[in-house]
Amino acid sequence: QDQLQQKIICPGPVTCLTASPNGLYVLAGVAESIYLWEVSNGNLLAILNRHYQDLTCLCFTDDSSHFLSGAKDCLALVWNLYNVLQAEPSQIPDPRHVWSRHSLPITDLCCGFGGPLARAATASLDQTAKLWEISSGELLLSVLFDVGIMAVTLDLSEYHMFCGGMDGSIFQVDLCAWPVQRDRTFQTERENGKVFKGHRNQVTCLSVSTDGSLLLSGSHDETVRLWDIQSKQCLRTMNHKGPVTNAFIVLAPANMFNPDGKPSVPLPKFSRHVHGTESSDEPGTEGVTLRLGLHQQEPGQSYLEKAERMYSQMYSTREKNLVGDQEHLMIQVSELEEEVSNLRKINKDLFDFSTRIITKPAK
Repeated sequence: QDQLQQKIICPGPVTCLTASPNGLYVLAGVAESIYLWEVSNGNLLAILNRHYQDLTCLCFTDDSSHFLSGAKDCLALVWNLYNVLQAEPSQIPDPRHVWSRHSLPITDLCCGFGGPLARAATASLDQTAKLWEISSGELLLSVLFDVGIMAVTLDLSEYHMFCGGMDGSIFQVDLCAWPVQRDRTFQTERENGKVFKGHRNQVTCLSVSTDGSLLLSGSHDETVRLWDIQSKQCLRTMNHKGPVTNAFIVLAPANMFNPDGKPSVPLPKFSRHVHGTESSDEPGTEGVTLRLGLHQQEPGQSYLEKAERMYSQMYSTREKNLVGDQEHLMIQVSELEEEVSNLRKINKDLFDFSTRIITKPAK
């Protein structure tokens, strides 16, 4: 029997919701604002007001370092989580990128793998799906369809982009097709073998299995369908009692089938005021505070400062200037050449020794 773990009252109707892959943060879209909560204690860390109309979708990168937001104002914004957490409560941090190439509301977002170096896909009612690079903010691909696009997702290897249309069709776009074109038109009559047909109403959500063989789709026709990507055949149809708004494939947790498995720490109530502005004497503000790392209250670098330093080191190769890269490369080349020279000397000594043993005249 299903039991309600916690009922959390939000500041308004929630139009989109997502959790960071590391499980530390929750994002919610309420009207045109983005609310960011910390899961461990329920603190409201930030309220971001950079969209002009209601939010429609939110998603994190796989390393939880960035998140994307899309809204009815036709904008998709890329946010650096570190900058958002470091900003003063009275300030609204600037997004890292503002993507304004869509002409109608954004309907869906999807992030690939690679953290800040990943690619992201956006879908819109303007009948296009676009592929972007998060690090540079550049538009990599724009595909025009003959219907509005309501859902978009990428397979794990990012060979294909799947787009769900308002008419119930699901389109498969090859990202490695030749010749490479930034602007492409998907012509259904020519690419009939790349369309999944079966839904009778708009497709609201898409998800690809980790092995890239299965596609899950949900629709307003009150069904969820499981497709074989290779043959485009529908393997299974699950009926529901209303329009399906969200469905996705996820790896089952280890204790999912354990009847005695229960959460060890209950989810706290989420605060409705930004952390640091409400009174500390307010009842019910106690919670479990999660500290990452071994540092306590002693002076020194905070966790966020250490995380930023770590990220800068991890991705410094992308930010380094060309001269620095060349110097580093020359050092590596010289070290490798020295190692090859030593190996050649050892190989020659072994060859000479073997030759002397083999050619030594018998007594």
